[in-house]
Amino acid sequence: MDTTIIIQKIAINALPLLFSIILHEISHGYVADKLGDPTARMLGRLTLNPLPHIDPVGTVLIPLVLLVTGSPVLFGYAKPVPITTANFKNPRRDMAISAAAGPVSNILLAVISVILLRFVQYAFGVQPGAAIMALLVPIKLMLNTAIIWNVYLAVFNMIPLLPLDGGRVLMGFLPPKQAYSFSRIEPYGFFILIALIFTGLTRYIVGCPASLMFGIIEWIGRLI
Repeated sequence: MDTTIIIQKIAINALPLLFSIILHEISHGYVADKLGDPTARMLGRLTLNPLPHIDPVGTVLIPLVLLVTGSPVLFGYAKPVPITTANFKNPRRDMAISAAAGPVSNILLAVISVILLRFVQYAFGVQPGAAIMALLVPIKLMLNTAIIWNVYLAVFNMIPLLPLDGGRVLMGFLPPKQAYSFSRIEPYGFFILIALIFTGLTRYIVGCPASLMFGIIEWIGRLI
């Protein structure tokens, strides 16, 4: 791939991805705090400052590799927000709710992005001056990538596999014995995810629900 194209792709994707991942983690910690666990707040993780959230592999290396190789699936993650389940009144239920908060935040960001994109498209329609146009073009591109990133982050993270959020949510619904058995695969979960990504199987696992979500968000955008 041409170096200029790579630089452009990184520039357009970096801010939407970073903000989306950070808000995903903040949402986990914020909801956990509201449910009785102040761990993330006490450790300074409920902040939009990116530095406490950046993971060299998940926030930088994996997204960069996927972008450069033209992967159809975009994925990244930040440092997980620490949660102490012993602080919850109902640990299994409250952990499931806290886990679901991350993907929900990404869907909300995707919806907000499509609404803002409609306003930007309207601004293009009134033919603004050259200076305004130069500002609107990168904003439009970043909003488009924000929609894509957030939908894929939400859907990917809801795969029912530990340590993903979908696995945590599933743990909250399984009977205790089955939940314990399911939890035993967590040490191998990361390697399973890497295998799914680089064998292309995520295209089939994520593709259908992501397409459905894109359709819903596009429909919301047309209502504006």
